[in-house]
Amino acid sequence: MWKDWFFFSRSQKIGILILVVIILALIIAKMVILSLPHRNVLKDNFESEARFFLDSLKKAPSKIYYQTYYRNYAENKSDFYHEIRLTPILSRFNPNTADSLQFIKLGIKPKIASNILKYRRKGGKFKKTEDFEKIWGIRKEQMQALLPYVDIPSETPTTQIIVRPRIIKTENIVELNSADTAQLQQIKGIGSGFARRITGYRKRLGGFVKIEQLHEVWGMTSELYNSIVSHFSVNAKLILPININRASIERLKFHPYLNFYKAKAIYELRLTKGSLRSINDLKSLDALDKETLSKIEPYLSFQ
Repeated sequence: MWKDWFFFSRSQKIGILILVVIILALIIAKMVILSLPHRNVLKDNFESEARFFLDSLKKAPSKIYYQTYYRNYAENKSDFYHEIRLTPILSRFNPNTADSLQFIKLGIKPKIASNILKYRRKGGKFKKTEDFEKIWGIRKEQMQALLPYVDIPSETPTTQIIVRPRIIKTENIVELNSADTAQLQQIKGIGSGFARRITGYRKRLGGFVKIEQLHEVWGMTSELYNSIVSHFSVNAKLILPININRASIERLKFHPYLNFYKAKAIYELRLTKGSLRSINDLKSLDALDKETLSKIEPYLSFQ
């Protein structure tokens, strides 16, 4: 009966064999890993970079010297500490334009130079030599040595003078359908805003048929109209008519005397009749009263 404990089926034997192979592979991998030398990659990289930097300093001019203090990272669990002292090379400088290298050559610590650049990037500016004295972190003796070399160009204030064309008011007669805004402003009582309103309304009309249509311009009062009416003339030949047999609903309703419903009625009548020959064809439309027909007639072309 004890033989039953050592009897395995074919699939069980294969499983046991695979398990043994995996265990052996793990043991071998562990032995290989343990045999490899341990290296602190971070420490090695930092040491190589530090060594390269110190070698570059040895190649610099004799005026530059250094002192390096080293603490073992593995024992003290701290970063390497470097203190580099440069013999200042004093020369004239503008703190508003000098770069970090120039500041360091002057004997200013890199951290302070970085703070100066940050101050400038945020919009800070040194307007006079005394402003540079406010830099925190520079020793008093060092500051006194630097101040004679601070060179901040004086800014000459410039005043921008905007010259606007002068509008000379005139008593001449201005033709209403051809005048531009500058010519309209020559009339006493008409400013730039009102001149734009007149030309804008003229564009929608297609031109003025009579001077009285100025009453229809937004903001026109009886007092203003009475003061300017004598300074205008109208040339009705300059009117741009609407071809009623070709105009779309959008074009028709753009006119101040027509709205969407009136324009649609004209458009549908044209589809029914084929073409419109005169203003009399529009009299059958309920949407157009006599007043509208009278006002719109000079602006329609039946070609």
